[in-house]
Amino acid sequence: MLVGFDHADDAGVYQIAPQQALVQTVDFFTPIVDDPYTFGQIAATNSLSDIYAMGGSPLTALALVCFPEKADLAILERILAGGLSKMMEAGCTVIGGHSIRDEETKFGYSVTGLIHPEKVLTNGGAKPGDALVLTKAIGTGVISTAIKKQKAEDAWVQAAIVSMTTLNKTASELMARQNYPVHAMTDITGFGLIGHAREIALASHVSLELRAASVPVLTGALDCIRAGYVPGGLKANRDFAECVVEYGSGVSDEVKSLLFDPQTAGGLLICVSAEVAQHLVSQLRDIGLPAARIGEVRPNTKPVIRVL
Repeated sequence: MLVGFDHADDAGVYQIAPQQALVQTVDFFTPIVDDPYTFGQIAATNSLSDIYAMGGSPLTALALVCFPEKADLAILERILAGGLSKMMEAGCTVIGGHSIRDEETKFGYSVTGLIHPEKVLTNGGAKPGDALVLTKAIGTGVISTAIKKQKAEDAWVQAAIVSMTTLNKTASELMARQNYPVHAMTDITGFGLIGHAREIALASHVSLELRAASVPVLTGALDCIRAGYVPGGLKANRDFAECVVEYGSGVSDEVKSLLFDPQTAGGLLICVSAEVAQHLVSQLRDIGLPAARIGEVRPNTKPVIRVL
């Protein structure tokens, strides 16, 4: 075993040959949008993300399905079709799965990928002086809450869907192809930007400095915060992790909240040598991602995370 769960990494890594290791992960959840096909796409994108966050390439997947006994099977067909479309885009073969009857629909995948044992990217390798690069905007959690309350504007929904159905494949492959000096990486999912940044800081024995104004934000996300469309996961994340955060005087309350927003199929948080960070951001933007340099890695001190 090369990577287990001791540092809250995104996936497990198990070496099977001198130059080959397996990357394994699993994720599933309840619908967060109304359209079944789109829900399937989001679930697949989210499940694949952990493989990319480790620097791996997805190989096979097993579908996990919970579906009500009396629900229309045409809905399930659309969910599965949406998921398969993203698995095909990823070059990942769905080889089976398991389904049970459940009062509430849930869907996702267990995904297995491949990686060279010496090219595994964990959340524990960040170095003082590294730049922090984020590949996607945040805000899917609060927008999903607005959707459930039927208060979301069309522009908010479309922006969130585009983000949640964009694979981290292109970003991960770009970094590998260009041989960027990436020292640590994770994807931003349920624990929010601060929660996953905290994991990098603790695993790497460093501190992080984030520039709030540089963090890309989805259209409508701050409007959702102001309107009170705040998911329980955001509140839980803030209660858990805010104790390691110090804010500058110019950071608004809305932005503070959004930094803890639980993301679905969020972007990659990359710790890369500062000398090449802007070039990486430029290349990521060239392939259509709203990437931004959002901060730096500092020597280990208190606070663990400073938000300016």
